[in-house]
Amino acid sequence: MTFNDNASVGGNSARRRGAGVAVAGGGIAGIGAIAVLLFQLFTGTDISGLLGGGGVPNPADTGTAIANCETGADANASDDCRLAAASLSINQFWAENVEGYREPTLIIVDQSTSSQCGTASNATGPFYCPPEETIYVDPTFFALLRDQFGATAGSLSQLYVLAHEYGHHIQQITGIMQQYPNNGTGEDSNGVRTELQADCFAGAWVAGASQTVDENGVPYLKPPTQQEINDALNAAQTVGDDHIQQQSGGAVNPETWTHGSSEQRARWFSTGLDGGIAACDTFAVAGSDL
Repeated sequence: MTFNDNASVGGNSARRRGAGVAVAGGGIAGIGAIAVLLFQLFTGTDISGLLGGGGVPNPADTGTAIANCETGADANASDDCRLAAASLSINQFWAENVEGYREPTLIIVDQSTSSQCGTASNATGPFYCPPEETIYVDPTFFALLRDQFGATAGSLSQLYVLAHEYGHHIQQITGIMQQYPNNGTGEDSNGVRTELQADCFAGAWVAGASQTVDENGVPYLKPPTQQEINDALNAAQTVGDDHIQQQSGGAVNPETWTHGSSEQRARWFSTGLDGGIAACDTFAVAGSDL
């Protein structure tokens, strides 16, 4: 999506942080965790328990403000600023739709940093850490999507990734994660339903993003073009479990799925785009219709 050049985005609270040390942990993987996910999908082995459950973040490291990120034009020119600016729109959207909404922290990762859920880097990919209510994303991850998985990874696909992680925050603060805890892998698992719902929530935000406005009433974003929507759909398909398994050279094994197929991820994004938040109850859908 394209920001309006004169939109004011300097009020975002995103921080840039790096140079942390931690072990891989238990965040909500969302789009990322590519290195771990590839191994698990290829072998059918869940190694998350072997990697440890927490990092060792430095509580004094609050990070630094995103530099040169004041206008929509800045957001259009920089991945860092694009993600930081989009947080303003996403937070406004959810504040208008969820009573008692509280904003998560957004950390733009510089190389790597630690969290209670493990190391954040482009290798682990973007993730949401529930105990911190924090989203971690390294913008260089999008280059990996392009180079290793054939994604176009344009502007809207980047914002889809971010909005997906905010979807996990909604699941955390509304009790969805607690109501539907992790019950293992598989195409009908709670984990897959959780990820597909986050895709749907991302689509719902995209549909309403051009209605969110800055302090002067200027819309943050222009309505998405069909090409931009296609770009987001491409990202959703690229990170489908079946596609990742095929890319790894293994057989497609739905019993090991954690996020859903390419078709499912694109379809649920489209469901949110067309039907809004109310259409996103993936837990009410029969497995055959998921």
